Amino acid sequence: MNQNLRILVVEADATRLRDIVDALRGEGWSDVRAVAQISALNRTVKEFIPDIVLIDLSNPDRDMLEHVSFASETTKRAVALFVDQTDEDLTQAALSAGVSAYVVDGLKMDRIKAVLETAIARFKIMRQMQSELDAAKQALEDRKTIDRAKGILMRQRGISEDDAYQLLRKAAMGQNRKIIDVAQALVTAAELLS
Repeated sequence: MNQNLRILVVEADATRLRDIVDALRGEGWSDVRAVAQISALNRTVKEFIPDIVLIDLSNPDRDMLEHVSFASETTKRAVALFVDQTDEDLTQAALSAGVSAYVVDGLKMDRIKAVLETAIARFKIMRQMQSELDAAKQALEDRKTIDRAKGILMRQRGISEDDAYQLLRKAAMGQNRKIIDVAQALVTAAELLS
């Protein structure tokens, strides 16, 4: 596992905070910052820009999840949340807020490495899935734009769909541009002229 990770720890109890930081450093992570108040999370995330945030809370609530949601910025960092007790609604809310690992029964020092590895692995999987979803959505939008451009050419030139696509393709190659870019320009021009 990457020992160069920037880790931010949130823990209100000073002794426990020191134990967590010591455990992390004992596992080889040296770039660790700690905050005692969840309210300092947003500011510290902006300043420190951690790769992973570990939050140890005995009784999480909805207000705390707002801070977690900002801290996770699901495409930027993993968040591991350790709680002493929970309920189904809070678990779902935490996962929706972008928590990568939600561990009930608190943070145990002997499990810290395994939980970090799990949080990071889950974060990478979720980021990959989000990336694939975004790519699929973009491909669908591009397909719609190309279909609209073909429709415009078919109506204005009285040509078949295949001929309209070939015309778009030829224009894209001639301009050294992507077909979607030519199609978007055609659709935009048609909207301006109608």
